[in-house]
Amino acid sequence: MSLSKHLVVFNHVLTKGINRDGKYYLDGLSAWHDVDGYTCYLGYQDLVMTLFFHGRFAYDYQKRLTYNDFNALIEQRFRQLNQR
Repeated sequence: MSLSKHLVVFNHVLTKGINRDGKYYLDGLSAWHDVDGYTCYLGYQDLVMTLFFHGRFAYDYQKRLTYNDFNALIEQRFRQLNQR
């Protein structure tokens, strides 16, 4: 798991996604941040990854399979973005 990959995908969802009520949605992922921008969130199904200031992060999910699928999706999207 590379936090930098998650941040690249987070930024892509924010810039290219559809905004609905303060959350951006793209390709099964959602992205949003708090008011000051220091805490960011990436969502996928029942999983929320919280990206804290200074490179800390945490996951909240119900199913281990969702966690695995989320990280595989991040890897896939990151590779696609770097091929451009």
